[in-house]
Amino acid sequence: MQNFSDDVHTQSADDFALQTFFKTGISPDDISAVYSLKRAQPVLQAFTAIFHGGFNGVLLRLLVLRELASDTATTAFSRADINARLGYLDPDALETVLTRLRSTGLISWDNSQSVYRITPNARNVLAATESLLGTDENADAAEMSFVLTQVAGAQAVGGVSVEQLHHLLGRLLELTEEFSDAIASGSEFQLRSAQQKWHSACDWVEKGSQIIHAITHDERADAATHKAAQAIGRAQSHLLNMQGMFSRALNQIERQRVHLGQSGLSTTDIKTWLLQKDDLASLADDALSHPVTPLFITPSEMIDVAESELLSHRVSAVSGALPAGENAVALAGDDSDALHELDHWLGMLQGLSQNEQPQLVADLLTPVNFAVASYRASMLPLIGDPNESALQGATGTLARLPLQWQIHDKMKKVQAQDIASMSVATIARLPSETTPNSDSTS
Repeated sequence: MQNFSDDVHTQSADDFALQTFFKTGISPDDISAVYSLKRAQPVLQAFTAIFHGGFNGVLLRLLVLRELASDTATTAFSRADINARLGYLDPDALETVLTRLRSTGLISWDNSQSVYRITPNARNVLAATESLLGTDENADAAEMSFVLTQVAGAQAVGGVSVEQLHHLLGRLLELTEEFSDAIASGSEFQLRSAQQKWHSACDWVEKGSQIIHAITHDERADAATHKAAQAIGRAQSHLLNMQGMFSRALNQIERQRVHLGQSGLSTTDIKTWLLQKDDLASLADDALSHPVTPLFITPSEMIDVAESELLSHRVSAVSGALPAGENAVALAGDDSDALHELDHWLGMLQGLSQNEQPQLVADLLTPVNFAVASYRASMLPLIGDPNESALQGATGTLARLPLQWQIHDKMKKVQAQDIASMSVATIARLPSETTPNSDSTS
């Protein structure tokens, strides 16, 4: 009777402490979400017993429980067996951990046989923990494997809950928002990183589609489960449709990329190279042969210089004198090499527009050196550009060619000077019904 009264007193004290977190006049028992959590009190207390306190204490408790649970030869452990199995631990530390696990109901003591046993509640907690610890976060860039595994496991035994589906739906919505922000940023590096995560997410979406299909066709599932599964299907569809958005954003960046002269290098190449450097300040070592000498000037000297400049301009304006003329600087050989290369490249593409069969872009870009191949590749986005086709000149002619090109997410090794591999892309003539009218665009 004494133990029962103590439990009632503890229960009343806990209820009173919980009531202090809610507004006056609102009882926690009237809220369904609170009721579901209080119903799971034994499981939550088991998690609290393991994970309460500092990290070292949590690690030690999990270590002892995992070592004991991994022994499949027996379910009962004497103190001598525990000491032998965990002989690398300090005896006092091991005694403290066993006392805590026993007091919280994670292990039980059998007086009749003088052995310890792991309780079923502790095995459930360990199973949930092992499932999370076994998630390969490095291979899952989208961080969906654990949530989808829980849904798949629950569906396999016929016990998937609406809360589990909501967790999966929430993760899909977070990924969609993250990818949308990357596309809106206009940063090529953010787009590349987001596209890699998108590919990982699509792999898990493909695996989860079968699970969602089974849930939606399960007659035993209630209306809330069906609704959550349908929302997941719509979120997956929206996520898969973002491939076109990534392609358009990357193509736009490709058109706006700045190339450094005839070197074939772009600003993206320079930024990638700089990001690979651990110490950017070291690049300035030995760059200056003489130290920078600061120039100090007083405010009075600044005023004198400003007055003299102002008066000289005023006298020039009053007298009406015009500045003396100068001959324009003659630019010899103004980008003649680039124009010749563009004319040669345009002639090759015009001959291709008469061919019915598609051709690999790599065959058209090579065999040349890296600078010429980069220049030709930079001209490809102009094909079919409506804004460029309205202009005159060689680039306008290039934009009006009845061609279309398509790039694939693969690389192909090539035999060319200074070039190891290229993206797999094809270029072919447009169908006759979609061929642009050269008269209307000129």
